[in-house]
Amino acid sequence: MTAELMRPAAAEFLRVALAVDDLTAPTPCDGYAVRGLLNHLLYWGPWLAAAGRREEAPSPGAGEADAALVTAGWAAALEKQTETLVEVFGTPTAWTGMTKLGTAELPAAVVGGMVLGEFVLHGWDLARASGQELSCTPSVAAAVLESAVAMGEQARAMGVYGPEVPVPADAAPLDRALGAAGRDPSWTP
Repeated sequence: MTAELMRPAAAEFLRVALAVDDLTAPTPCDGYAVRGLLNHLLYWGPWLAAAGRREEAPSPGAGEADAALVTAGWAAALEKQTETLVEVFGTPTAWTGMTKLGTAELPAAVVGGMVLGEFVLHGWDLARASGQELSCTPSVAAAVLESAVAMGEQARAMGVYGPEVPVPADAAPLDRALGAAGRDPSWTP
């Protein structure tokens, strides 16, 4: 994965997220309506940015389920957070060596892959929930597919991904990435 994929993925993610108008709509991300998914993104974004900067994780305060981050200013907060993540992970050094995500030590490239996956997979979730299409370049889709396959078993064991959804081997890379991350590419609300 490379840093230059962050900006186009983030731009498309924001285009979709900022056009969402029904916060109660279901999403393909198991257990999340739109509001909950936006809350998830706003909650974990600072953790990911801290990992990319090699800084201490933010004080957890309330857990994700108890955090109420989707307030009247959620769109501006999401824009600012997305730009921060692009600045941090848009540099090659953010992808090298080891870092910490909370108390877990892991390769920085894995965290970068998580950020790219958040933009693409959750961007797709929000697009489907709101009747939009997510545009994903082949290079971004291929990078997300590689990451989703590489961390698939561990992500499923941790409850981050649902069970793998079978997708034809000749399907588009985005569809294969979605299947590897436990999403049905044909999902509709």
